[in-house]
Amino acid sequence: MELGLHVGYWSAGPPPQAADAVTAAERLGFESVWTAEAYGSDCLTPLAWWGSATERVLLGTNILQMAARTPTAAAMAALTLDHLSGGRFVLGLGASGPQVVEGWYGTAYPRPLARTREYVDIVRKVWAREEPVTYDGEFYTLPYPGGAGLGKPLKSTVHPLRADIPIHLAAEGPKNVALAAEIADGWLPLFFSPKADAFYREALAEGFARPGARRTRADFRISATVPVVVDDDVERAADRVRPKLALYIGGMGAKEANFHNQVFVRLGYADACARIQELYLDGRREEAVAAVPTALVEDVALVGPAGKIREEFTRWEDTVVDTLIASGGPSELQALARAVGR
Repeated sequence: MELGLHVGYWSAGPPPQAADAVTAAERLGFESVWTAEAYGSDCLTPLAWWGSATERVLLGTNILQMAARTPTAAAMAALTLDHLSGGRFVLGLGASGPQVVEGWYGTAYPRPLARTREYVDIVRKVWAREEPVTYDGEFYTLPYPGGAGLGKPLKSTVHPLRADIPIHLAAEGPKNVALAAEIADGWLPLFFSPKADAFYREALAEGFARPGARRTRADFRISATVPVVVDDDVERAADRVRPKLALYIGGMGAKEANFHNQVFVRLGYADACARIQELYLDGRREEAVAAVPTALVEDVALVGPAGKIREEFTRWEDTVVDTLIASGGPSELQALARAVGR
């Protein structure tokens, strides 16, 4: 299994030691570096800025939110970064959720899978550069049918370094995972648990079996974001992960539409998820954080002493995951590399 670094998206400002962590990841032999965006920092600028100090690692977005850019804008950014990085870019895309898509980007959210299919199709048409891009979809139409009436089909002036830049899709539900297996080059699970391996294998198999599927399992990459905290005290280590889990389970999405919450419900934590969400939406965030069970943390994260992490790391090695993407500063990455024998 490969290792990756997830710089993530910013909170109030840039993550501390992010630049040093990126260079440390390359020095330690990590395969990839990933950035993200929600409704603050974007994912492309930090990736280009910090990635310019690297020579080998893959540089990916995990994720670029589709609602933030038109498909052609995403295609332009990808081919630009692929040139600048010497062919090391990976375009990780995600649909996000209705609160962010409609509240921040001001576009409609319904039917995200169908939108994703059209989005990816247009991006690949831009990179193929076979002809001026036209598209007559349900959600995207090129040229625009209205306005000044002067729009015309266009072809990228820039020739892509690679016409087959990898596209990875972020997905949590079984239908979206199957879509990733059908139309993408990789899958980006956010809260993967070895307990759910069989569930995801089934969803992936459905996608690979569809007519016209782009890949097979043999040439499809799965890169899972897994929080890693090396600490002799398990509870103290888990405490560093609980706030993020409480945010996603309790507050990242509406009560009736929180896809992250449902990931943990499927893992058997329905009662805990209901309680965390109730507390979080009631503004009692510290209580919500405290309500995250240690067992839940350990299902989706590697926390505790180095020996425990080494032992539990094998659980991920036995799953569909190809790359474990961790977060942290240079010292934490070094500790992880040592803990897993790298």
